[in-house]
Amino acid sequence: MFESTVGSFPRSPAPLSRWNPAVDVYQNKDQFTVVVELPGLKKEEIEISLHDDTLTISGERNREESSGEEFLTERSYGKFQRSLTLPTAVVAEKVNASYKDGLLQVVLPKAEEAKPKQIEVALK
Repeated sequence: MFESTVGSFPRSPAPLSRWNPAVDVYQNKDQFTVVVELPGLKKEEIEISLHDDTLTISGERNREESSGEEFLTERSYGKFQRSLTLPTAVVAEKVNASYKDGLLQVVLPKAEEAKPKQIEVALK
Protein backbone atom coordinates (compact mmCIF):
# COMPACT_ATOMS: atom_id res chain seq x y z
CA MET A 1 0.00 0.00 0.00
CA PHE A 2 2.80 2.44 0.89
CA GLU A 3 4.54 1.96 -2.46
CA SER A 4 1.35 2.48 -4.41
CA THR A 5 0.60 5.73 -2.57
CA VAL A 6 3.97 7.50 -2.76
CA GLY A 7 5.89 5.46 -5.30
CA SER A 8 8.68 3.04 -4.58
CA PHE A 9 11.92 4.01 -2.88
CA PRO A 10 15.10 2.60 -4.33
CA ARG A 11 17.09 0.57 -1.85
CA SER A 12 20.03 2.51 -0.60
CA PRO A 13 23.50 1.27 -1.36
CA ALA A 14 25.66 0.11 1.53
CA PRO A 15 26.28 2.96 3.96
CA LEU A 16 29.30 5.11 3.27
CA SER A 17 32.37 4.16 5.23
CA ARG A 18 33.45 7.82 5.43
CA TRP A 19 31.44 10.97 5.64
CA ASN A 20 32.30 14.65 5.78
CA PRO A 21 30.32 16.72 8.23
CA ALA A 22 29.46 20.28 7.19
CA VAL A 23 31.90 22.96 8.39
CA ASP A 24 31.61 26.75 8.62
CA VAL A 25 34.65 28.93 9.39
CA TYR A 26 34.35 32.53 10.54
CA GLN A 27 37.04 35.04 11.40
CA ASN A 28 37.37 38.47 12.85
CA LYS A 29 40.49 40.44 13.73
CA ASP A 30 41.04 38.41 16.93
CA GLN A 31 40.08 34.81 16.19
CA PHE A 32 38.82 32.05 13.93
CA THR A 33 35.62 30.20 14.84
CA VAL A 34 35.01 26.77 13.33
CA VAL A 35 31.50 25.26 13.58
CA VAL A 36 31.01 21.60 12.64
CA GLU A 37 27.69 19.71 12.37
CA LEU A 38 28.08 16.43 14.27
CA PRO A 39 24.55 15.26 15.09
CA GLY A 40 24.25 12.05 17.06
CA LEU A 41 27.80 12.05 18.42
CA LYS A 42 28.84 12.25 22.05
CA LYS A 43 31.63 14.66 22.92
CA GLU A 44 33.80 11.66 23.86
CA GLU A 45 33.58 10.47 20.24
CA ILE A 46 35.15 13.65 18.84
CA GLU A 47 38.89 14.22 18.55
CA ILE A 48 40.39 17.66 17.94
CA SER A 49 44.06 18.36 17.28
CA LEU A 50 46.10 21.37 16.22
CA HIS A 51 49.47 20.86 14.58
CA ASP A 52 51.23 24.00 13.41
CA ASP A 53 48.58 25.77 11.30
CA THR A 54 46.33 22.73 10.68
CA LEU A 55 43.21 22.00 12.74
CA THR A 56 41.99 18.40 12.48
CA ILE A 57 38.61 17.18 13.71
CA SER A 58 37.85 13.47 13.54
CA GLY A 59 35.60 10.80 14.99
CA GLU A 60 33.14 8.10 14.09
CA ARG A 61 29.37 7.86 13.90
CA ASN A 62 28.09 4.32 14.34
CA ARG A 63 24.93 2.90 12.86
CA GLU A 64 22.12 2.50 15.37
CA GLU A 65 20.64 -0.95 15.84
CA SER A 66 17.32 -1.33 14.06
CA SER A 67 14.36 -3.48 15.03
CA GLY A 68 13.28 -4.03 11.42
CA GLU A 69 14.46 -4.57 7.88
CA GLU A 70 16.22 -1.63 6.23
CA PHE A 71 13.84 0.21 3.95
CA LEU A 72 15.57 3.52 3.23
CA THR A 73 18.88 4.82 4.61
CA GLU A 74 20.14 8.31 3.81
CA ARG A 75 22.24 9.10 6.88
CA SER A 76 25.98 8.49 6.59
CA TYR A 77 27.93 6.47 9.10
CA GLY A 78 31.54 5.67 9.71
CA LYS A 79 34.75 7.52 10.37
CA PHE A 80 35.32 11.12 9.39
CA GLN A 81 38.25 13.50 9.41
CA ARG A 82 38.25 17.17 8.45
CA SER A 83 41.53 19.09 8.31
CA LEU A 84 41.58 22.85 7.88
CA THR A 85 44.73 24.85 7.20
CA LEU A 86 44.51 28.23 8.89
CA PRO A 87 45.95 31.21 7.00
CA THR A 88 47.61 32.74 10.07
CA ALA A 89 49.17 31.56 13.33
CA VAL A 90 46.96 30.90 16.37
CA VAL A 91 47.66 30.61 20.10
CA ALA A 92 47.36 26.86 20.70
CA GLU A 93 47.20 27.20 24.48
CA LYS A 94 44.05 29.34 24.25
CA VAL A 95 42.04 27.22 21.79
CA ASN A 96 38.59 26.44 23.21
CA ALA A 97 36.07 23.83 22.06
CA SER A 98 32.42 23.37 23.06
CA TYR A 99 29.74 20.94 21.90
CA LYS A 100 25.98 21.39 22.21
CA ASP A 101 22.95 20.13 20.27
CA GLY A 102 25.08 18.41 17.62
CA LEU A 103 27.22 21.48 16.89
CA LEU A 104 30.92 21.58 17.71
CA GLN A 105 32.41 25.07 18.02
CA VAL A 106 36.17 25.58 18.12
CA VAL A 107 37.52 29.07 18.84
CA LEU A 108 41.13 29.69 17.83
CA PRO A 109 42.59 33.03 18.98
CA LYS A 110 44.97 34.58 16.47
CA ALA A 111 48.58 35.12 17.52
CA GLU A 112 49.46 38.77 18.17
CA GLU A 113 51.78 38.88 15.15
CA ALA A 114 48.89 37.74 12.93
CA LYS A 115 46.47 40.44 14.06
CA PRO A 116 46.14 43.55 11.90
CA LYS A 117 48.00 46.57 13.26
CA GLN A 118 46.68 50.12 13.24
CA ILE A 119 49.41 52.60 12.30
CA GLU A 120 48.99 56.25 13.13
CA VAL A 121 50.18 58.87 10.71
CA ALA A 122 52.30 61.53 12.39
CA LEU A 123 52.03 65.17 11.37
CA LYS A 124 55.26 67.01 10.62
